[in-house]
Amino acid sequence: MRSCVLVVLGAAIWSPAVFAAECDRACLKGVLDQYLNAVIEHNPSAVPLTPGYRQTENAVLRRPGQGIWQTAKALGKVQRRYFDPVTHNAAYFGTLEETSGNTAVVTLRLKTADRKVAEAEWYLARKGDPGIGVGAGAQANNAFWDAEYLTAHQPAERVVAKGERVSREDLIAITNSYFDSLSAHDGHIMIAQPGCVRLENGVLTTQRDAPANAPPNAAGIFNGKTDCRNEGAMTNIYAVVARRFPVVDEEAGTVLGLGVFLRKPGVAMRRNQFSEWFLIDQGKLRAIYSSMFYPDQDAFVPNWPPYDGNWPVPPAPK
Repeated sequence: MRSCVLVVLGAAIWSPAVFAAECDRACLKGVLDQYLNAVIEHNPSAVPLTPGYRQTENAVLRRPGQGIWQTAKALGKVQRRYFDPVTHNAAYFGTLEETSGNTAVVTLRLKTADRKVAEAEWYLARKGDPGIGVGAGAQANNAFWDAEYLTAHQPAERVVAKGERVSREDLIAITNSYFDSLSAHDGHIMIAQPGCVRLENGVLTTQRDAPANAPPNAAGIFNGKTDCRNEGAMTNIYAVVARRFPVVDEEAGTVLGLGVFLRKPGVAMRRNQFSEWFLIDQGKLRAIYSSMFYPDQDAFVPNWPPYDGNWPVPPAPK
């Protein structure tokens, strides 16, 4: 009987699950930094990858050694790192210098498993990338891009005091209110601070019509008229779909929202696949930073579970 107990205990002691230690914030940071360094060194063998490692760049599948592994030169002047031990994701938002001499505005989502990298999802916004298409004015042929403005107006780097933190569930709900607001074209749905700002690929897309040096609460200047609740900026969006929230950094009060902006049926404008970082202050959106791109209609986006392949599926040719 005793020997049986010893066998059972031995099995528990030597179980692989016992040694699959949880990866906390420090662990996630170590894996993220190791991965970024390996990419810059163009050396996939410098970081542990799982056998089934999967990587996309703007929803296009890449194998280790391809794409960003060849073009990355150095991390840029904007470097923000976020961690979610619950989902085992680490992430980077900022700028990346490339061998071409250009600077990209990027989001990287990194999924870990047993302290190895299992998934890498890159969003890369480069100067001169295709825009939204016909009828989009200045964005018709070129997407927004301004790495210099982003460098001068970086996301706040902070640790929210424990007594002031919002629950994980509420952080996601507050973020989702932004997407609900865009789909409904109703700024009142959004849970946001007056004067909330939004930068798309480094370009400020709010406060455009506000008087210079106006205080945030001046006589309704912001309050939904020029800030991120402005309904005029929602007109080109039909629906926000394929929503995901893979990184909820409770310590930083920051959420990564991923998804696709669809256009009205029959409109020639391109869809918009986005990564958006939501900085939440006192239970309301304070600032939004994004790296986004405009895929062709037949391009597979978002191309990640649970939304594999294309969203929506293009109509069959007649």
